[in-house]
Amino acid sequence: MNFHRRKKEKVDISLTPMIDAVFLLLIFFMVTTTFNHEAELKIKLPEAKGAEQSDADKKIVLVINAAGEYALLGEDGNPHELAKQNLEGLQDALLKLAGQDHEMPFVISADGKTPHQAVISALDVASELGFSHITFTAKQPDASQAE
Repeated sequence: MNFHRRKKEKVDISLTPMIDAVFLLLIFFMVTTTFNHEAELKIKLPEAKGAEQSDADKKIVLVINAAGEYALLGEDGNPHELAKQNLEGLQDALLKLAGQDHEMPFVISADGKTPHQAVISALDVASELGFSHITFTAKQPDASQAE
């Protein structure tokens, strides 16, 4: 009988395949991740307790009522409703009013109960037309309510 002991093989765990798999998963997740690209508008929000702005400068004032209907403030100081109450009608009216001057201030005066979608749609149209000075109006708080 032959009772020879076999030589034991060294057990070796190689980490290289595991590291390769982890790097491949990392690359896969980096490539397939979708990044949130939101449209950015440069908007200057006014403070509610600031001084009133003078009306000497020419500006476009868009008035949005509680029902989400658009009107443009005329030179007489009164809002004039648009003929077509949709985004195309708003775009046409803004193009007619501003012409090629997209540097003039664009002011949105919305009712407190205006649907958010109506304001966002107006911002979108203004941004597509190239207006960059967009502000919102705010009402001064009453002295009796502040206390």
